Amino acid sequence: MSLPLPTLAARYAAVRAQTLALAAPLSEADCQVQSMPDASPTKWHLAHVTWFFETFVLERFEPGFQPHHPAFRVLFNSYYQGVGDQHPRAQRGLITRPDLAAVRAYRANVDARMAALLAGPPDTASQAERDRLVELGLQHEQQHQELLLTDVLHLLSCNPLAPAYRAPPTTPLQPAPGPRVALDWVGFAGGLVEIGHAGPGFAFDNEGPRHRHWLPPYALASRLVSQGEWAEFIEDGGYRDARWWLSAGWDWLCAQGIEAPLYWRRDPAGGWQRFTLAGLQALEADAPVCHISHFEADAYAHWRAARDGQPLRLPTEAEWEHAANTSTDLLQLFDQAWQWTASSYLPYPGFRPWAGAVGEYNGKFMVNQTVLRGGSCATPAGHSRASYRNFFAPPTRWQFSGLRLARDPAWTPPNPVP
Repeated sequence: MSLPLPTLAARYAAVRAQTLALAAPLSEADCQVQSMPDASPTKWHLAHVTWFFETFVLERFEPGFQPHHPAFRVLFNSYYQGVGDQHPRAQRGLITRPDLAAVRAYRANVDARMAALLAGPPDTASQAERDRLVELGLQHEQQHQELLLTDVLHLLSCNPLAPAYRAPPTTPLQPAPGPRVALDWVGFAGGLVEIGHAGPGFAFDNEGPRHRHWLPPYALASRLVSQGEWAEFIEDGGYRDARWWLSAGWDWLCAQGIEAPLYWRRDPAGGWQRFTLAGLQALEADAPVCHISHFEADAYAHWRAARDGQPLRLPTEAEWEHAANTSTDLLQLFDQAWQWTASSYLPYPGFRPWAGAVGEYNGKFMVNQTVLRGGSCATPAGHSRASYRNFFAPPTRWQFSGLRLARDPAWTPPNPVP
């Protein structure tokens, strides 16, 4: 997809400025530390997204290209085997040099070269491919903006002082209270539907190709499961009853000593508090629960089904996408919490990864992952769409991940054979 040059250049500048703005409240020490292997230091995020533009755009299209620093090709490569070696992911926090000032200088250097490239005379033979890679780089950087926030949240949660990333009210980066209403249901007739990205606009390769999919009748909850509803699950012994849990989930729970969503802490006065980007906050009963794993979401659905006497479960990703595209009655679709589905992350029929090293972006992760749909309070504006396929391993909790229940038409299970 080729965008008009002024539009693409302006968009480039805006996205890059937003990343720096997200890092601005952090000290150099904050930007250095890696709190767990799944997270990355802010300094690494700042460098890696810059490496993406230098490696995939400037190296290919800049006349007389010279790398800003030859060592950066390895230091800030994430997982692109087609580009070369990578520094071990779990050791990114050990990269004390280059320091933060040097990384900022790296960004400034690449930004100046990108601005010159985008302002230069168009090369009609390669402009469309160049612009496609620039757009991919911007979408990639927006993904890292969200990761930067979730990684900072995990980092600060490890500090016994419970420091805030930014003090309220300048930090609305947490799910907001929804309507104080009972959970309602939105029904869908199902049938032969089309799933996957179609039409103009950017999409990642894993969002297509668009294809037909058969859906039996189903219903989705009108809103996400709330923190208050999750507290009921806890108080009813949901984390202590193996009946509700997948075998792997129960093993994970027991091994890790899990008793509540990530960042929930017992309030000395009774009840629960949550650690957020604004520091410790009281539970908000009507706000969506988040920072739960797929194991927890699935267990809650089983518990709620038994409590309510209804055939409840997690939705499939096809149900979620079809509903998001056809209903105006579903609340909290894109701006509160990612929603776990029951679907494994697999290729669509006819899927083909992009050509070249960028083909490693999504396809090679299509195993042992579960799909999430929607978007969260940390997702950049304009980055969510109905066809977007987020994915993480079932135990993952440090993202803003929640759940929306699905319901089947009533049915009676067969009696077991004596």
